[in-house]
Amino acid sequence: MNIEFNRNEDNLKLLLSDRRQKLAKIFEGGGKKAQAKQKEKNKLTPRERIEYLVDKDSPFIEIGAFAGYEMYKEEGGCPAGGTVAGIGYVSGRQCVILANDQTVKAGAWFPITGKKNLRLQEIAMENHLPVIYLVDSAGVYLPLQDEIFPDKEHFGRIFRNNAQMSGMGITQIAAVMGACVAGGAYLPIMSDETLMVENNGSIFLAGPYLVKAAIGEDIDAETLGGAVTHTEISGIADYKFKTEQECLNQVKKIMSMLGEKEKAGFDRIAPAAPKKDPQDLYGLFPTDGKPYDVVDLIERIVDNSVFDEYKEDYGKTIVCGYARIDGWAVGIVANQRKIVKSKKGEMQMGGVIYNDSADKAARFILNCNQKKIPLVFLQDVTGFMVGSRSEHAGIIKDGAKLVNAVANSVVPKFTIITGNSYGAGNYAMCGKAYDPRFIYAWPTAKIAVMGGDQAAKTMAQIQVAGMKSQGKEVTPAQEQELLNEIKGRYEKQASPYYAAARLWVDDIIDPADTRLLISEGINAANHNPYMRDLRTGVFQV
Repeated sequence: MNIEFNRNEDNLKLLLSDRRQKLAKIFEGGGKKAQAKQKEKNKLTPRERIEYLVDKDSPFIEIGAFAGYEMYKEEGGCPAGGTVAGIGYVSGRQCVILANDQTVKAGAWFPITGKKNLRLQEIAMENHLPVIYLVDSAGVYLPLQDEIFPDKEHFGRIFRNNAQMSGMGITQIAAVMGACVAGGAYLPIMSDETLMVENNGSIFLAGPYLVKAAIGEDIDAETLGGAVTHTEISGIADYKFKTEQECLNQVKKIMSMLGEKEKAGFDRIAPAAPKKDPQDLYGLFPTDGKPYDVVDLIERIVDNSVFDEYKEDYGKTIVCGYARIDGWAVGIVANQRKIVKSKKGEMQMGGVIYNDSADKAARFILNCNQKKIPLVFLQDVTGFMVGSRSEHAGIIKDGAKLVNAVANSVVPKFTIITGNSYGAGNYAMCGKAYDPRFIYAWPTAKIAVMGGDQAAKTMAQIQVAGMKSQGKEVTPAQEQELLNEIKGRYEKQASPYYAAARLWVDDIIDPADTRLLISEGINAANHNPYMRDLRTGVFQV
């Protein structure tokens, strides 16, 4: 091990320590006092409910833990978007689990809550996974109702998705463990089966206070819409239970009886661990932007550390090739960050997409679609090459060819942002806009339209020019102060936490977990056998 390896390792582990500290705070939800109130009502926290529900010694992949991070400060914050969610195994069946967090504003829906729930429903629909809703919510957060209620991607879309998933044959189970109010009352009733916990679970369009205000009727919550009412009088609910544990046990029983469905048929053999230690990822990846060989990273992720590179000597700033991850056959498209020599003997900068690299990657993506092999993108890209030489060689044409291939790809795509994710490079390497089944970021990721230095200099020059055109004198010190202010703001927005808070990525992950997350993602994708035919449309060759 050399000094640079040790420095990289120390830096990345510090970033991971910071991630753990942030998560520990997020996992407190609305705080320890709010959690204690849950206990007084014989209620579990959302993470305790999920822990009880999922199979022991099976992975639970949390999605959106950082949703809402450092957002809604005036409202007191919204840890994890007020919802704990992810993919796990219940009675041996892989499924999506969504649990409202009643400790966060009584489980009320913030705008990010809606976005997170829609993302989990999207995952369920794309991968044909059953959904379990653990309901405990006061409904829409009224002070922000205009940002969550009426639009296409707002609260009402949840129920539209309930109906769509039912039509697709996707099982949905709702366990009502607390309040389920107003429009939210439709979610459990639009699920296949509804379970309720006595004295805590309730379902009604209007609660006792609103009923009193609207029609003058005095009634308590349990009589209005409790478990006894809905299992014995209205017939809305299917089961009632005295405790949450009994309720969750019934969910397990229902899941255990789900019939096996057709699979997509992605190829898998017996898994084999990488021969090169995945822990080396910490020391191999530089946090200071220095060049490195991406093949070294790939060999720490794939089975037996075997990577069959495609067109190794052509288009060297993108590495493409076949491998297996936990037994699954995959095609890997990765930005090469070391400085390489082109076929013409020219030196090419790492992390930049050149004409030949775009051409190679587009061809490789089409090959994987032809063979029905899932695609894995490892992003560390600063963008496409600029300048007269590239423009005259048709970089826009070749870039469009790559974007076309990514956009029209029909096999599942999985994106890991390890470092830079700038500009059109984000698009070409399957950023969020290009529908990866799952997209994760390492703590070292930076997601922005361009690098902080370039963006700050560009914006500062524009502002300084504007001030001078108004006759204002700008000293070098003032110009530097402006540059630093813009750069600081820009770099904050490029942080992976800024991205994860807004669900531009599904989670910020430990690099050593990359292999597990890709494998679980392909396993999820394998549940959906339906793939449209590959059509690439019109593009310039």
